[in-house]
Amino acid sequence: MHLLVTGGAGFIGCNFVRHILAEREDVGVRVLDKLTYAGSLDNLAGVLEDPRLKFVEGDICDAGVVEAAMDGIDAVVHLAAESHVDRSIISAEAAVQTNFVGSFRIFEAARAAQVERFVHVSTDEVYGACLGEPFAEDDPLNPRNPYAATKAGADRMAHSYFVTYDLPVVTARPSNNYGPWQYPEKLIPFFTWRALNDEHLPVYGDGMQVRDWLHVQDHCRALALLLDEGRPGEAYNIHGGNERPNMETIRLILDELGKPESLVRHVEDRPGHDVRYAMDASKMRALGWEPRIEWESGIRATVRWYAEHGEWMERSVARGKAYFEQWYARR
Repeated sequence: MHLLVTGGAGFIGCNFVRHILAEREDVGVRVLDKLTYAGSLDNLAGVLEDPRLKFVEGDICDAGVVEAAMDGIDAVVHLAAESHVDRSIISAEAAVQTNFVGSFRIFEAARAAQVERFVHVSTDEVYGACLGEPFAEDDPLNPRNPYAATKAGADRMAHSYFVTYDLPVVTARPSNNYGPWQYPEKLIPFFTWRALNDEHLPVYGDGMQVRDWLHVQDHCRALALLLDEGRPGEAYNIHGGNERPNMETIRLILDELGKPESLVRHVEDRPGHDVRYAMDASKMRALGWEPRIEWESGIRATVRWYAEHGEWMERSVARGKAYFEQWYARR
């Protein structure tokens, strides 16, 4: 099988590329990545030399680039995205272009190439805040921030391409991923980096927003399974079964690093901050998938990974210096 992975030099993408190369000897992987601030060849260190891997630098919004990258491809895992809510609040332009327009380019090229399988990776945030029972796949989408809205739009476009053109697309809706190689604007690597440097941790509001944590390795196993057994036209919730208030996760980070809770500074909450995300993943479990990595041990191992990869962290933070200075200057 010839597989195209968009965003394969990003966090989830690089982990998925590693997973698929390790698990499937008969798969050739083509990575298409723009190498923005969050995507780096550093993230593919150790697998770039694999003869089954070909890297293509390019923008998924460029129809010509996407058409060329799709040539000879049998299946697609579409992960390329602008994925940070805070950045989308500052300006939604990049999220709209990449997440919606870029996804359209990928769907169009995949339709023309008549690919056999297509896994589109969405997010739990398309449902909006969960105030009652965990969301099921047929619940309405109610995104409440620009990032989530662009992902919901791409989610629905994916379904429309199945209905209208028979594109064999399966939509994955994962919860909060964590693990190695995540760009340090997200909670776990960001707070680990700041705690290691004895800088205060700017916690939004009371820090009691609830998130379900899914280790990226468990997510990659789910995506690989959906490539084989996902039903075209269907969506699948992928959760870790680890709903935790953010403060509980933050305290665990500090404990693993031996840092005091006095580093925590509660700051003004993010606009439109959803208080809880929660999903019912029984449909995914019916395929035989279960998360394997226990929350506390997974978080501790992830924090240690960042602590042991200081040079990678420094290079990553440097690529986003302007954003950090803009967003956190008064927080």
